[in-house]
Amino acid sequence: MCSSNLLGMALETSPTAPAPVRQIALAISQWVGRLGAVWVEGQMTQVSRRPGVGTVFMTMRDSAADISIPVTCARTLFDSLNPPLVEGASVVIHAKPDYYANRGSLSLVAREIRMVGLGELLARLERRRQLLAAEGLFETARKKSLPFLPRCVGLVTAPHSAAERDVVENARRRWPGVAFETAYAAMQGSRAATEVIEALARLDRDPRVDVIVVARGGGSVEDLLPFSDEALVRAVAVTRTPVVSAIGHEPDIPLLDLVADVRASTPTDAAKLLVPDMVEEMRNVIGARDRVRALVRHLVDRETQALADLRSRPALADPRSLLGTRSAEVDDLRERGRRSFGHALSRATDDLVHQRARVRALSPLATLQRGYAVVQRTGGEVVTTVGDLTAGTPLRIRVADGRIHATTTDVEEDHG
Repeated sequence: MCSSNLLGMALETSPTAPAPVRQIALAISQWVGRLGAVWVEGQMTQVSRRPGVGTVFMTMRDSAADISIPVTCARTLFDSLNPPLVEGASVVIHAKPDYYANRGSLSLVAREIRMVGLGELLARLERRRQLLAAEGLFETARKKSLPFLPRCVGLVTAPHSAAERDVVENARRRWPGVAFETAYAAMQGSRAATEVIEALARLDRDPRVDVIVVARGGGSVEDLLPFSDEALVRAVAVTRTPVVSAIGHEPDIPLLDLVADVRASTPTDAAKLLVPDMVEEMRNVIGARDRVRALVRHLVDRETQALADLRSRPALADPRSLLGTRSAEVDDLRERGRRSFGHALSRATDDLVHQRARVRALSPLATLQRGYAVVQRTGGEVVTTVGDLTAGTPLRIRVADGRIHATTTDVEEDHG
């Protein structure tokens, strides 16, 4: 069967003559191609811009039914949109259906994209967000920390609102002594942004207020438009007091959430962020006190045991035992000293006796005692030769027990 006939008639197949996959895919592609370009309305989700790829991939979802279809468009078309396309925007696109036979997937190739209704509104808000972000109003470095326990909480909300009740009751349930200074303002409508700005300024001037909460119990995107007002965003950015945004709308984030110092998902969540839980803090204090007590007790027990160990040592248990040991050592050393000194004296005495005997043996007196004599002139000179004497020379003769005075009568020289 030729391909031209596929467009005008159904495929003729049977169990014995089935069509191959490629033929079915080609037929589907040709049938889809006959539809031509169409205008489609829906909500854009899952926008994917891949780096270096000239095609942007998206998903278009039906707002009333759980049906979606992939959409592709040229990157140049996507980047030319003003305001830019954001996820969740409602749009009308002019697109041609395309069936990709290789993967068996159907998609829409967009040729034109127009913002409508809520989609156009979200696009304007996105453009405003980008401009304010470029000024650095949403930078983390600008955000201030919340006080641990504020003296007074400033609250900006509608009179007698559920948001006011949620913040106040939940905060006082956590910390009964917390004080509030409430500044009422419209939370929706044309006057809302102006009144919120005035309430913020009044609370920011109050020296008692340590933190300010802007609270509202959620609402539609249109109801929350005042909280994306540029003047309100700038007013929050210049406040000296930390600001908590508690708008309570999760799907769409107002610009107030981005510029506030802290974002709370709901007014109840804001109350949890404002003040600590007294019960939990008391539990922490008790736990810390118990830990400190246990540490001190452990330290005292350890030092007591160390003191007991020191006292149980012999030197401290009976100090006299150490003195007795040392006294015995002193007595022993003294006795050893005496013995050594006695031995030294004995050896010195013996040496002295020996030396004295030697001196005596070598002494001239000892020689004289053996019968020898020393002959001297009267002047004391010792006569060693007879040649020095003449007859009549007076002499002194030294013997062992005295001196003899004599005169030479004759001199005889020994020639032996």
